[in-house]
Amino acid sequence: MTETSVPFRAGQEGYASFRIPAVVATGTGDLLAFCEGRVGSRDDFGNIDVVLKRSSDGGRTWGPLQVAAHHGDALAGNPAPVVLDTGRVLLVHVRNAAPATEDAIRRGTVSAADGRRVWVRHSDDEGRTWSAPREITRETKRPEWRWYATTPGHAIQLSTGRVVVPANHSLPPTGTDNGTEGRYNGGHCLLSDDRGATWRIGYVDDNTDGYVNANETTAAELPDGRVYFNTRNDSPSPGTRADAHSADGGQTLVKPFRPQAGLVAPVCQAAVLQLGEPDLLLYSGPADPGFRALMTIRASTDGGTTWRPAYTVDGLPAAYSDLVRIDADTVGLLYETGDFGAYETITFRRVPVTELT
Repeated sequence: MTETSVPFRAGQEGYASFRIPAVVATGTGDLLAFCEGRVGSRDDFGNIDVVLKRSSDGGRTWGPLQVAAHHGDALAGNPAPVVLDTGRVLLVHVRNAAPATEDAIRRGTVSAADGRRVWVRHSDDEGRTWSAPREITRETKRPEWRWYATTPGHAIQLSTGRVVVPANHSLPPTGTDNGTEGRYNGGHCLLSDDRGATWRIGYVDDNTDGYVNANETTAAELPDGRVYFNTRNDSPSPGTRADAHSADGGQTLVKPFRPQAGLVAPVCQAAVLQLGEPDLLLYSGPADPGFRALMTIRASTDGGTTWRPAYTVDGLPAAYSDLVRIDADTVGLLYETGDFGAYETITFRRVPVTELT
């Protein structure tokens, strides 16, 4: 049977809303649940912190709230954490000025200084304390890109040691467009081969054909060493999900993102996680075709080519999510949900692996 807990509830602990979950397991087995703590409202702009809670009992209970990244009264968000083979926790995130909305950034009416910028910090004590933040915008964002977001969800470290952070961006418009159109969305990833000391841009997929335009993206390393990328597609057709593979650790894609019709979903973020034993690629996200509801874990045994429903949580509203391996017998699901709206809580659910196989 599954067990649930609620690490974040809207309107509590000094924040009007909590959104954009990400979760990782440390070397000692503690779970770190990250999200955006939105001070004044549920809006995607304003005074926003990256906040964190710790669980030392596999997600059954959670410790006190901690601020993991802060930007004064402005925005620090889109947490992309990853636990390295050294035990260090890297946290890549973005910043922008408080009044800079996504619409304004996409239209190009926000200065570069006030727009989306990329930062990283680290913890060598499993998230209890953090280094000073360090800006990496110059290495990770092309000058012409307007909107910019890391993940959401966890980043990954490959078996080669490389760190891969999925990300997305928007292009400046052409003709009479204003830049908010879905066809200007693009996907890319950030790569580091020295455990976060230096960074560069990996693949870039940002055609403007309006067919598949990558947006929020998640990644997993498959058993054969390929990297599987799964992305939200905001274009009206041919579906809301698309995927791609990389055979060189995220530097390039074997083929551009293509539709993934096996994943019926609303337009929404999702998460993937590769299990070792059993050999199973998992996907979490809402499964209602038109609404953010019906949180479901789906499974693939062929590297993301085909998918089957593996575990449906319930029929309630649900939106963004992330996945983590708790132990040999249990997977953790951190997801936005509520009785009457998807953003009432960020809930954690312990799912037995046997439920997924």
